[in-house]
Amino acid sequence: MSRTLVLPADAIAQLDLSPVQTALPELKTADWLTLEQQVSLEIQWPRSEDDPRELAEIPEIRLWFIRLDATYPQFPLLVNWQSGELVRYAAMLVPHQFSRNEGLQFNPEALAIWVNHKIFYFAQQLADRGLSGSSRLKNFAQILGFEIDESFFELL
Repeated sequence: MSRTLVLPADAIAQLDLSPVQTALPELKTADWLTLEQQVSLEIQWPRSEDDPRELAEIPEIRLWFIRLDATYPQFPLLVNWQSGELVRYAAMLVPHQFSRNEGLQFNPEALAIWVNHKIFYFAQQLADRGLSGSSRLKNFAQILGFEIDESFFELL
């Protein structure tokens, strides 16, 4: 069951996470994994027609996503990866540049740190639930351009 999370401009401007908490009450429970790859984000931020910035280049939106990620570090597992939501989510948190010709280009070191941080967090969360997460986490990393060897998970 897919869910669209509407993020109004006033909530973003006020760093208000209540739209998330209202739309996704499972986030506050142990059942948050039932939302895996089910969430799409609709960001309602007014822009003038001559504003060339991508949403991830708008400081207010990025700050809201930083707060979201700090409060709900599991959120990247919940967004719909196949529709590009994971890459968009990462762009909100990881330094990058956008080129009309080459698209989104992350700072490689910053992205590697973020991906590894999330892999460690997710691996522990999944293990705490008795779930094997290596294939899930390999897919997560692969979407963001990383290959993870199975032996890495043996270290965890």
